[in-house]
Amino acid sequence: MKSTERTKKLRDMSVDELGQREAEMHEQMFKLRFQWAMGQTETLNKLRELRKDRARLLTIKREKSNG
Repeated sequence: MKSTERTKKLRDMSVDELGQREAEMHEQMFKLRFQWAMGQTETLNKLRELRKDRARLLTIKREKSNG
């Protein structure tokens, strides 16, 4: 899925849904960091992508809550 599609999906969510998605991403990032520490190298790309998606989510959440 392209980043523009993911961004559009995030923009369609409510602030509460964004909060739930943020918690899911946080947990997923923890698991991926653990896998990375254990030496599973294929998780690096997933971790990078997830980190960028979380930044997008936080930006959209901040935009919605401010106005």
